[in-house]
Amino acid sequence: MKRLIGILLLTLCVVRVSAQSNDRADYEEHNRVVNLEAEVRIDFQQEYLGEDLYKPNSGFKGKYLTIALDGHINKHFYYAYRQRLNRAHKDESFFDATDWVYLSYRPDKHWDISVGKQVVGIGGYEYDRSPIDLYFNSEYWNNIACYQLGVSVSYAIGEGNDRLMAQVTESPYSTHQDFMFAYNLMWYGKHDWFNTIYSLNMTEYQPGEYIYYVVLGNEFKFDNFKVQLDYMNRATDKHAFFFQDFSIMGEVSYMIKDKVNVFGKATYDVNKSGVEGDYSVLPGTELTRVGAGIEYYPLSKGRKDLRLFAHYSYSWGVNGNPSGAIKDNQHFWGVGLKWNMDIISLTKKIFKKDGKPNKTEQTEG
Repeated sequence: MKRLIGILLLTLCVVRVSAQSNDRADYEEHNRVVNLEAEVRIDFQQEYLGEDLYKPNSGFKGKYLTIALDGHINKHFYYAYRQRLNRAHKDESFFDATDWVYLSYRPDKHWDISVGKQVVGIGGYEYDRSPIDLYFNSEYWNNIACYQLGVSVSYAIGEGNDRLMAQVTESPYSTHQDFMFAYNLMWYGKHDWFNTIYSLNMTEYQPGEYIYYVVLGNEFKFDNFKVQLDYMNRATDKHAFFFQDFSIMGEVSYMIKDKVNVFGKATYDVNKSGVEGDYSVLPGTELTRVGAGIEYYPLSKGRKDLRLFAHYSYSWGVNGNPSGAIKDNQHFWGVGLKWNMDIISLTKKIFKKDGKPNKTEQTEG
């Protein structure tokens, strides 16, 4: 679902051209008015419950087919749109399969205001990554409707290594009741080897009833070695705040010569609160999942437009949700490939190289 929340939303106009300097790359990026691309992922997978093959989740699967469109209208307004074409629309509208579609206004390099359907501002690196780049996930990840209509305001501190965001959206649990909202505060930090995605969240699960999140997403990077570790605590007014309902997600990865990435991952979901409020990890749940995988990028010069992969995971414990994604004694493995398709990219001379608006605008193919 590449798939970081505020930083990704604010830098969706990623330039994939050969640039001789960072200044030239920034110039090209800010002058992009149309960028259309697609992503596809095809898997062959098998799921076993004990020794029994679970056929509905086995075999060839068209996991993801998405199109993404983004660009600048002028030097202050930019837009982004992503649609999942692999989702069925029989019982939902076309708009339900829209991950995001929003318009943003950036009066200067610090402020950014966005309106439309966007990613709900919940912290953590597992939650933040695009679904197309994930193979097995926590129970929480599998049961949260992370794309909702709303408005957000963010402010970049100093040179932008820290960004704060305040957001109001429809509640991810609006499928249970109408007219419910989520209120989110985010901090994105980027400091050499240590990065953060932290959040405080207050989400209605019933009208006037809230579940509160404290989410600490941490990333440690040392050359080609990376560790991502998330802690998410959830609580309502009906039980103790800490350590009764929470999830821990961790992943360790190592990239070898820009060609091969090996990783190991573990997740732990638990809800011992015994009360209603968390619709993502139901009461009575205690689940552990561990696994590993490998990714291979065959294209030259570090390009990531084509990826082959294989992965395996095993889970055990109790799921309070009988129809939940993770089950006791569950084996899950898969192989597949993912590729990007650049469809069209057009630029217009909105900015000069010094960052000032250009009086004469010329379209370039």
